[in-house]
Amino acid sequence: MSVFTTAELAYLRGGGPHRLGRLATVGADGVPHVVPLGWSLDPTATFIEIGGRNLVSSKKFRDVSATGRAALVIDDVLPPWRPRGVEIRGRAEAVPGPAAHIRLTPERVISWGLHEGDTIEATYRARDVKEGGRS
Repeated sequence: MSVFTTAELAYLRGGGPHRLGRLATVGADGVPHVVPLGWSLDPTATFIEIGGRNLVSSKKFRDVSATGRAALVIDDVLPPWRPRGVEIRGRAEAVPGPAAHIRLTPERVISWGLHEGDTIEATYRARDVKEGGRS
């Protein structure tokens, strides 16, 4: 069972301009780090996978290895000014190897602007995710 709502899944699977996300991690020194990157939703829609060139030698990979935490924002803006997106916070695992990647398992999901005619104030939805599904 997916941790995402129907509207969130439609947005995440929709492709288009929101294929780029921003991953936030925190280094051993406590300093935040944010980087734009590509991502993919696993087939079961229960976690996000992040890859990239030279991933194992990257700061984001080291940060996730050290803390086991990360947050990802995937968003865009429709004209004239309709921001929409999904923020995923949770446990992150740095998986080394030939196909190195970061696996982000949601613990908190926040979404906004995913329904036609919504304003950001009216559609901001935040919820904690229970193990194995939505809360």
